Amino acid sequence: MSRSTLNYVAGLIRRHRKTIGSIWRLLNPGQQALLVLVYLRKGETFPELGAGFGISTTTAWRYVEETVILLSARSPKLGQVLRKAKRDGLHYLVLDSVRPGVGRRAGSA
Repeated sequence: MSRSTLNYVAGLIRRHRKTIGSIWRLLNPGQQALLVLVYLRKGETFPELGAGFGISTTTAWRYVEETVILLSARSPKLGQVLRKAKRDGLHYLVLDSVRPGVGRRAGSA
């Protein structure tokens, strides 16, 4: 993981906290960004993240949820991606998701 990625995510978190008026958190924006990037890169569990960063499992979950929402708000929407792919003459796309099971309904094979 690059320092620029860490700085980018920390900046998103910092601006979000300023916008919502969050005065104090257990982890600073850089630590929260690192926690989330570890989760996304390595797939650590929330109890492992909490133990590693000295916070509760619930707080680790909240930090990850908050940051994933911030990141997803910055990503292109599916319709935009499909239109660009068509313009660029791409024949197929590989779509991936952070959350396992996204797009699958219960009972579908």
